[in-house]
Amino acid sequence: MEPESPLSEAQRALGRRLAWSSHSAAMTHRFVFTQDLPTLALISLGASETVLGIQRSLERFAQVLQLPTLRLVGVVRKRSILIAGQALAVAGGLPLVVFGWLGGRGDLAIPLALASLAVVCVGIVIAQTVWFPMLRGFVEPARIGSFFGILRSIWHVALIVYFLAAQRWLTAHPGSFGVLFGAATLLGLARIGLLARFPEAEGERGTTVRIREAVSLLRSDVRLRRYLTGVGLAGAAHRAVLPFAIVWMKRVMGLSDGEVVLLATLAQCAGGLVSLYPFGRLVDRAGPWPVFRGTGLALAVLFALLLLLSESSSPAPLVAFFFLAAALVSGFGVADTHLLFSLTPVHAPSRHLVVSDVTTSLVYGLAPFAAGVLLDVALARGVPPLAAYRGLFAGGALLAALSLVPLRHFRR
Repeated sequence: MEPESPLSEAQRALGRRLAWSSHSAAMTHRFVFTQDLPTLALISLGASETVLGIQRSLERFAQVLQLPTLRLVGVVRKRSILIAGQALAVAGGLPLVVFGWLGGRGDLAIPLALASLAVVCVGIVIAQTVWFPMLRGFVEPARIGSFFGILRSIWHVALIVYFLAAQRWLTAHPGSFGVLFGAATLLGLARIGLLARFPEAEGERGTTVRIREAVSLLRSDVRLRRYLTGVGLAGAAHRAVLPFAIVWMKRVMGLSDGEVVLLATLAQCAGGLVSLYPFGRLVDRAGPWPVFRGTGLALAVLFALLLLLSESSSPAPLVAFFFLAAALVSGFGVADTHLLFSLTPVHAPSRHLVVSDVTTSLVYGLAPFAAGVLLDVALARGVPPLAAYRGLFAGGALLAALSLVPLRHFRR
């Protein structure tokens, strides 16, 4: 039987409430500075597919910084690391708040925007190093799925509210991204105040948390390797397909920024919202494998259906695609977290959680970067855009299906 958390029940309950209340601000800030909005902002500055691939990879490549941050866990409070990372993320995004000024920097605009986004990602990664280890002490083992279903449902509601407002703003003020980045910055600041009250278990304070001990888990723990292979393949699939489905809408179909936010971003938020809590309850009751199997196969079919797109396709099928993709990815993600927490000791979780996050994130970061480079090469050699994007979508479908091969070992 798993040992009890070193936190009292009252502390764990407080931690759960603070996690639910603060994470909507954190994830809105994170989503605004790492996902669709920066992609649209960079397109407005004239960025290439390779640059867009880099932008979607920044946060994932930055995850390697969790390894040196891990060394601080034994000597610095996790809460202090969390607050410092959040503060750096907020400071890094300030140049994008003055997007109008940034757009007037000529050839420097795109490098400056990428540098700003990179600093944001470094701050997010530093905070992320200790976020899951802190949550590990709050969560009851039998309710991992429900906890994360609630947690993620709350921030999906926040994202829907934010992006409804963002869509109206961009429709009335095309290309005016600064106000939107500014609103997200205020939410990032609000999170810092909530983090100051987080309870913290002392299980890893006063110990030496070595990088090599974390990395050695990749050699010694066969179940961890199977988990990482499966979720790595699935994550690479949707992180390569979804960003460039948005680029397709913008560049090939010619939709406006406001239309893309309304049709793609909001559809994704709604898909996640309606699926997270039901999938959380299901994974608590039936275990992760049935959810992996159902969502993995459905994602493979859904990505394959993108092969039916043409330059003259109606936007309506893409709305359904983004809604369903987000619902399935969210379900897969809840099962992913449930399995990872089940493989992680409650008293010293940082090594397992950090090495898992770093390993999968490097794969997740490589996927959109490679997709962007390959698309640029194909288009430069005269491959029609329709054929180039269809090749990407077919590859995503194959990876999603293959992810189930290593995960089948967790059927029990």
